[in-house]
Amino acid sequence: MFFYLIRRIAYGIPIALAVGFVCFMLVQIAPGDPINAIVPPDAPGDVVEQVRRDYGLDKPLPVQFGLWLMKVVQGDLGRSLASGRPVWSDLSSAIGNTLMLAASASLLGFILGCALGGLAGTFRGSWLDRAAVTIAVGGVSVPHYWLGMVLVVIFSVQLNWLPAMGAGPGGSADWAWGWEHMKHLILPTVTLSVIPMGIVTRTVRGIVAEIMNQEFVTALRGKGLTRRGVFLHVVKNAAPTALAVMGLQLGYLMGGSILVETVFSWPGTGLLLNNAIFQRDLPVLQGTILVLAMFFVILNLLVDLMQTALDPRIKRN
Repeated sequence: MFFYLIRRIAYGIPIALAVGFVCFMLVQIAPGDPINAIVPPDAPGDVVEQVRRDYGLDKPLPVQFGLWLMKVVQGDLGRSLASGRPVWSDLSSAIGNTLMLAASASLLGFILGCALGGLAGTFRGSWLDRAAVTIAVGGVSVPHYWLGMVLVVIFSVQLNWLPAMGAGPGGSADWAWGWEHMKHLILPTVTLSVIPMGIVTRTVRGIVAEIMNQEFVTALRGKGLTRRGVFLHVVKNAAPTALAVMGLQLGYLMGGSILVETVFSWPGTGLLLNNAIFQRDLPVLQGTILVLAMFFVILNLLVDLMQTALDPRIKRN
């Protein structure tokens, strides 16, 4: 296991370099000039050139990438072109908010998905199975940003039960533990949870249906084991696969919540990326994409290790 861990960490280094290069080049070839985010349109040409030199944008792209990579290795993601603040200062609070939103949505989707998938797999062909599959397909098919707007119209505008924007009262971006802040988390959590719920439901249904047909389940029933005891054995065998799927969904939610965070003005990495795209803020874009990509790599490693702990038959050498 130790050598497997070292090997996976070593594999992460070229992945990080490749991700850094790709996100650097994609941001560079995007239309628009990042200098427009710093200087006014009527600024003199010599001022524009001086600002370009100050930010190193006058150098060739390979040199810019090398300088950026050297700073990243030292833990410096640069400074925002729009605000002038260090990228990490904005990213640290945003990534915490996104992680909290993604974790709550993943947990809700995992619980609902396992419940629906377990029922559908146990009672195949019944109305429970058809209902669970219909809900799963609907959850995967419905655009989550559209669902978010529908929830805002119903629960915020018409019923006035839940707030629609921000992470705190008055649309505040500061999070604190308390019911007034927790209410702001409900709608975006429900919106983000529908896709992982649908995926987990379909995955668990297939796994449970396959396990229920295996010989050891028949043997357990033949020994007189109760329905609850058989169910616990089925859950134990289905858990590693369900956990792997949920781990991937958590990674997807961390990087794919930009539209939902924009709809609810949730102060996370999605909203940060959205603002950086419109402001052509290259350091913020590059730093945020790189951190999210590395989070996904680390999450995959943790899921592999947890799978091994849950199922000793899985060997990691």
